[in-house]
Parts: sequence; C-alpha cells; structure tokens
Amino acid sequence: MSATLLILAAGFAAGALNAIAGGGTFITFPVLVQLGIPPIAANATATVAALPGYVGGAWAFRRDIRAEGSLRVGETVAISLVGGTAGSLLLLVTPAAIFDGVVPWLLLIATALFAFGPWLMSALQRRGVGVAGRFVSFAAIFAVALYGGYFNGGLGILLLACFGLIGYVNLSAMNGLKNLLSAALSVISAATFAIAGIVEWREGLIMAVAAALGGYCGAWAARRITRPMLLRAGIVLVGLAMSGLFFAR
Repeated sequence: MSATLLILAAGFAAGALNAIAGGGTFITFPVLVQLGIPPIAANATATVAALPGYVGGAWAFRRDIRAEGSLRVGETVAISLVGGTAGSLLLLVTPAAIFDGVVPWLLLIATALFAFGPWLMSALQRRGVGVAGRFVSFAAIFAVALYGGYFNGGLGILLLACFGLIGYVNLSAMNGLKNLLSAALSVISAATFAIAGIVEWREGLIMAVAAALGGYCGAWAARRITRPMLLRAGIVLVGLAMSGLFFAR
C-alpha cells in the first residue's frame, strides 16, 4: 500500500510539474529506482507514465502547430520517429552496468538543460539566429529525438532549444510541436519497450493515471502561479539532488 501511494504521489507531482514547467522525470525515475526497479526498466516505465500528459498537451496545442524553418511538420515528425526508434533500441542493447554509470550524467545534463533553457532561448532570440538548412535541421531533430528515445529527462527544453536553432520564432508553434514530438517519441519508445518486455506495467499504469490528473491540476495552477522562477529553481534543486544520489550509488 505504501509503495502504491508513493507511485500515485510521484505520478501526480510529475504530471503537475510537466504542465507547469517541466521536470517530471526528476520525480518519477528516481522513485521507480528507489522501489527496486532496475534503471533501464525504470526509464522505460517513466516514459510510459509520461505519455498521457504529452498526448493531452499535443491536443491542447493542436491549432498552434505549424511549420517554420526549412522542414515541414510531417518531415519533422518522421525524422523524430526514426531518431526515437534508434534511441529506444540503443537503450535495449545498453548493458545494465553501463546504463547505471550513464544515468547520473543524464540526470545532470537534463538538470542543466532545464536550468539554462530559458537563458538559451532568450540568447537565440536576441541574436536572431537565421534559418538552418534542411540537412542541419534534419541532423538536429534526429539528434534530439535519439536522446529522447534513450532518456526522457529534459526532452522538452532540448526540443525548444533545437527549434530555436533551426529557425522557429513563434513560441506557441514551438510549444505545440514540442508536445507533438514528445508524444510521438513516447509512443514509439513505449511500444519498443513494451515489445521488449521491460516495462513494469502495474507501476507505469498507476503512475500514468496519476500523471494525467496531475497534469490537469497543474494546468489550472499554472495560470495562478505568480513567481514561476521559484518553482523552476526548486525543480533544479531536485534534479541536482537526484543526480548527486545517483553519483553516490
């Protein structure tokens, strides 16, 4: 019962955080590992748990999604699916011992992306970065999708930064496409992990339901938060703490 309550609480908190500012993986992944789930399976399960929130976000932004830069929306989704598939397959062939060693660095990178993402986006907008060509755009989207298929943490801010680099300027369009690609990557990753049999379905489904509810409440709360930077700072501290704990394991 206590484990179930912890899973529910983690899922709800992650869904709310993703709706408000992102960073939900910093909650769900460590909790699953703490419950005794191996890191690779915990990563797969956390991906499944995040899927409902991503799908809901993509639906909410469906009217804002449009192409900017050198690629059409369909092309961007297609290359993301290829990269996400490659990343999830890469996770499946990664030995558990190696992934255990990589996890702290992935958490630290995700925390840094979350912490400095707003600054990076502002810097890109101030410099008026020009539209990247098709090859550079394809390569950038593929690289981010590869990361997202392998490890979900920090994916949203990495996608936003990538869009800024390849020529997107409309924030609503960027957020819409971010949610669409996050949903697409999560679907392909979840399917790959499910076929491989590494998803802990009981924990994942309980967490997914709680995350969906948390996302709804988080969206309501997001409109009422007056100091979002304090929330972001708190999430960064959680990310740093979790990174430190995994380095110490």
